[in-house]
Amino acid sequence: MLSPEVLKVEVKEICQKLETFIRRKLEENRRSGAVVGLSGGLDSSVVVALCARSLGADKVKGLILPERDTHRRHIRDAQLVARKFNIHTHTINLRRILRKLKVYQLVPSPFFFPRSVQENYVKKRYHNLQTRLGKPLYFISLTNAEYPEFYAPVAFYRAKNRLRMLVLYLYAEKENLLVVGTINRTEWLTGFFVKYGDGAADIMPLVRLYKSQVLQIASYLEIPSEIMAKPPSPDLIPGLNDEDILGINYTTLDLILYGIEKNLPLSVIASALSLPPERVYYFQELIKFSQIFRNSAEFP
Repeated sequence: MLSPEVLKVEVKEICQKLETFIRRKLEENRRSGAVVGLSGGLDSSVVVALCARSLGADKVKGLILPERDTHRRHIRDAQLVARKFNIHTHTINLRRILRKLKVYQLVPSPFFFPRSVQENYVKKRYHNLQTRLGKPLYFISLTNAEYPEFYAPVAFYRAKNRLRMLVLYLYAEKENLLVVGTINRTEWLTGFFVKYGDGAADIMPLVRLYKSQVLQIASYLEIPSEIMAKPPSPDLIPGLNDEDILGINYTTLDLILYGIEKNLPLSVIASALSLPPERVYYFQELIKFSQIFRNSAEFP
């Protein structure tokens, strides 16, 4: 009932529909082209490929927006994708702006040490704090009213993400471009994005596709293998990738979310995936508590 087979998609058909969607939205919004925040990750690479196929490479701009904690590999991978699909890129380093805003002061970091030392430090600190609090830190970040010590770290990583989106919209409006977002369905349902950060865009082509389905499309679009193989990461905090934060691999998470969306009993999902029922319940709670991030401001 719940196996990776249920998430198989007709990649050619999906790509054609998404390319038509991108082209139609560009015309409806009377934009001259599209701009994508090019992170060097899987989702942004797929979005760039779809935009280039749909609009032509000359109408697609990729913004590479590194800052102090960005891994150099991600910058190289972003440039690799740009060359692969022949799109123009512009790189803007956000370090000085974030320093001016005193964002880096919110969380102490051994940034002056080698990258490997930074990553080990962050991982150890992350896991020690999670053990001490007795709850997944990601869940706390969604519902952190009880934990004042968590306010600054949350502000730290969300500020970086929102600054990226501010720059994307600045560039888009200056050039009359459509901002094309990169959020997939797995991220959307679990709140694994930043409200008014990467959760803001003019269109979100991948939001109906689970992460494992985006991977299928990436293979069809011939995204470079090194990008498809590397662990997905928000690249905001050294040493932490998506699965560290979410506490589960994407293949299993996608099947849990699929089961929940199909209204399968939690016990059935748990049994099919050989998981404790409370584990499945946890992700149902993530969907519930992250709903505020999927809404814009609430009105009376």
